[in-house]
Amino acid sequence: MRVLIIGSSGTLGTAARTALEGHEIVGASRSTDPAVDITDAESIAALFDAVGEVDSVVVAAGAVPFKRLPALAAADYTSAFTGKVLSQLNVVRLGTEHVRDGGSFTLTSGILSREPIAASAAASMANGALESYVLAAARELPRGIRINVVSPSVLASSTGHHAAFPGFTPVEDEAVGLAYLKAVAGNFTGRVLALD
Repeated sequence: MRVLIIGSSGTLGTAARTALEGHEIVGASRSTDPAVDITDAESIAALFDAVGEVDSVVVAAGAVPFKRLPALAAADYTSAFTGKVLSQLNVVRLGTEHVRDGGSFTLTSGILSREPIAASAAASMANGALESYVLAAARELPRGIRINVVSPSVLASSTGHHAAFPGFTPVEDEAVGLAYLKAVAGNFTGRVLALD
């Protein structure tokens, strides 16, 4: 299987790449050749033109601001939507014609859609939007293409973030990687793979 992993050099992308060993992996990030900026639709289109046909696409990238609710401005919500939601939706929108029949998209949200923490309103909004999108898009993607979303808790390897998630059980990178593998190699669609 030929799998495009966008965000392949980050922690989540590395977990996905490790779990998908044995498949042909095409890694893409801001620093690869070709490079991709998923907040730029032209950059996404250029990536797919350069890469060609794939069986699956994994998106392990996205950014959101973390601020207390009173400090969140309209621009912060726009930033969260653009950085995590619209960016991944554009990968699906622009990449569908490059995914082979019966292939798949796997997007990435996170636990904040169901277990918010302080200063997570924008991130929670973005994660929830992605998960709702996947449920709806699964019914309409053409040619048997599947779509799912991996939604992990704070990663065990992200030790710098643990203090922001008091009482949360960190998820091992290997478990997250296996969720990506399950989504790519499975036969289900429209699912949120929650890793709490």
